[in-house]
Amino acid sequence: MTNLLVFKERIKNFYNKYEIYVTPFLKFMLAFIAFVLINMNLGFMEKINNPLIVFMLALLCSFLPFGITAVMAAGLIVAHIYAVSLEVALVTLILMLLMFLLYYRFAPKDGYLIILTPISFALNIPYVMPLAAGLMGTPISAVPVAFGTVIYYIIRYVKDNSTALSNSESGVSVENFTYIIDSLVNNKTMFIIIAAFVAATTAVYVIRQFSFDHSWFVAIVTGGLAELLVIIVGILTLDIDMNFTSLILGAAASFAIAAVLRFFIFSVDYTRTEYVQFEDDEYYYYVKAVPKLVITTPEKKVKHINKQK
Repeated sequence: MTNLLVFKERIKNFYNKYEIYVTPFLKFMLAFIAFVLINMNLGFMEKINNPLIVFMLALLCSFLPFGITAVMAAGLIVAHIYAVSLEVALVTLILMLLMFLLYYRFAPKDGYLIILTPISFALNIPYVMPLAAGLMGTPISAVPVAFGTVIYYIIRYVKDNSTALSNSESGVSVENFTYIIDSLVNNKTMFIIIAAFVAATTAVYVIRQFSFDHSWFVAIVTGGLAELLVIIVGILTLDIDMNFTSLILGAAASFAIAAVLRFFIFSVDYTRTEYVQFEDDEYYYYVKAVPKLVITTPEKKVKHINKQK
């Protein structure tokens, strides 16, 4: 545990010292990974399916807020879909505009969640997103997570049906509108996942607000179980085909990542908890004080040994 705390303090000190460089680098890496994954899964428009363009866009995003990065990612998605079907691109554009209008209304500071959610789906660890959102945000943080989920399923639909969409004749182009709308409205799996993410985010946030010992760890466990419960009940009720092995493994990996995240953002020593009572003219105050786990980073000492002349 001591070594982990030392490692944590070193990371914290490094970030505080070089924040002006680290933050843009992290923004660049997030944008670069997101844009690369978009081109790998769609990649229908050759003009923007270029590593140099991806690099330049990611470099630009390193100096912009996360919300702008999400808008650029949405623009890439619409452009690639336009190369397949104009109708599907229009529907996607309208959905993106509605989502971003709602996003800037409810959770303008959680733009990174919109980007990270599709990435987590690609890595088969999407269940970590509501847990992380509940630990670091509020129940409103479920909104960008839900939007990221919708974006993932749009990408997945276009990728799986690109041949049929591109081969549609102009006389029956209305079918493309019907296909994309039906694929979202009738996508039971997507709605179950969104419901599970909302339940998990809310559960984690509510439980971590309590003052009992290890509330954050209990919040992660409860949120993960709520997530699995909603998904399993939805699968069995609506008779949806889903790989349970992948579900369990993804949930386990997500739980482990959330536990590591909790360690870095909330480490306390419950063995040294103190209870303080005081009063003023109007109130009595009962305070529970839990000290943070902080350790001084050992400094390296160099001892010079001079050879005898």
